[in-house]
Parts: sequence; C-alpha cells; structure tokens
Amino acid sequence: MADTIELARQAMHSQQRVQHVALNVAKFVNMRFDPVLAADVANSDVISIDGMGIVWGARALGLPVKTRVTGIDLLNELLTVCAKEGFKPYFLGAKPDVLQQAARHVRDKHPSITFAGLRDGYFTREQEADVVREIRSSCADCLFIGMPTPRKERFLGSHRDALSVPFIMGVGGSFDILAGAVRRAPVRLQHLGLEWLYRVYQEPGRMWWRYAKTNTLFAGVLAQAIVRQSLGIAPRASSSPPPETGRIGG
Repeated sequence: MADTIELARQAMHSQQRVQHVALNVAKFVNMRFDPVLAADVANSDVISIDGMGIVWGARALGLPVKTRVTGIDLLNELLTVCAKEGFKPYFLGAKPDVLQQAARHVRDKHPSITFAGLRDGYFTREQEADVVREIRSSCADCLFIGMPTPRKERFLGSHRDALSVPFIMGVGGSFDILAGAVRRAPVRLQHLGLEWLYRVYQEPGRMWWRYAKTNTLFAGVLAQAIVRQSLGIAPRASSSPPPETGRIGG
C-alpha cells in the first residue's frame, strides 16, 4: 500500500501520468475473453492485486506475492493524501445521487478537500467528448472512475491521452461504499477472502451467477497452470501486449 501511494504522490507532484489498475478474479477471467480489458490491464503502469483469489493463485504457483492492495482501501488512503497535500480529485461514475452522497461523506471526513469535479456515469457515447473536456479543464490531480468493466476500459482506451490527469484509477463500486449504499464485508471475511460471498448475500439476484461463473473459470485456469508447472511446461504466452514501461506492485 505504501509503495502504491508513493507512486501516486510522485505522479501528482510531477504531473506525469500514471494509470493504476486493481486485479481481482473477475477481471482476470474476463481478460481472457475481452482484448480491450486485457490491453488496459497490461498497459497500466501499476497493477495491484485486489482479491485473495489472485493472491492464493499466485502463491500456489510460487510467485512472490506478499499482500494485496484493495481498491477501496487505496482510494481512502489517496483521498487522505489529497486532503493533506492539496491535490484535487475528480470522481467520475455511479448514479447522480450516489455520487453526490459519496462526495458529501468524503467532505465530512476531510473538510479541507477540494474536488476538481464530479460527473455521474450516465452519459452517452456522443457526450464523451464533453466529459473529457470537463475533466481536462478541471485541472484534476487524480481521476477516480467508478464505471463498470468494460465501459471504463473503452473510455480510457479512447480518451486516456486527452484527459491530462496525472493519476488515473478505476475504483469499481467504491463510490457505492463511500456513499453507504453498499456495505463492505466484515474484516474477518475480508481476511478469509470471502468478500465475494458477502456481496452475493447483499445482492443475490445480481451477483450469484457472476461469482459462480468467474470463480469456476478461475479454478480451472489455476488448475491447468499448476499441472503445466508440475510437468515443466512453459506458461502460455499472454494474448495481450506487455506494458511498455510498467511498474508492477502489490
């Protein structure tokens, strides 16, 4: 976490763009079927592990993973940095009422913080150019995007260079958590890697099939990788391009 925060601080101080992505099981599985998503992850500057499934899978393969950096925890830490050092965040995504409530809760916690801007995620493709202009003219130091995959990746793929924001980070459903619309799993469940089960408990109609599908596919991919490793077979080459100048952590 400390390393990731420092990379974000350096980016905002130097005004040189750094894009962060948090990798969990669902995103890992979807990357295998979505080349735009795969390229977005591969070309990000900082890749953090957000999800115990990835941690366990990496350790099973002997990869040196120490810990995870969850998106919501990183967001909260960076908002604290913004409040202390005068950086201006921009929130993009979520429903209008959720977005405003999230911003209110952030201001309650950090009275000194100044938002560069707030924009909900309900805009059309034809309106994207206006959204990009709003973000660019806001002089934001960091952009937190709460839009679903793969919409977020397609938006960044089209407009990343035009946004002119030093630190960019996708935050998934974190605005809902900040707003109090969705509760995080208890700490014990987080440590056990069962946050996904708590999400199913809260939203069974929407989440049970998603997690059943992605967890099963991930288990199959991991089992195949373990078998290949035990047989001394080289890992399959990635179908997505490697990052040109990647700083990978987490």
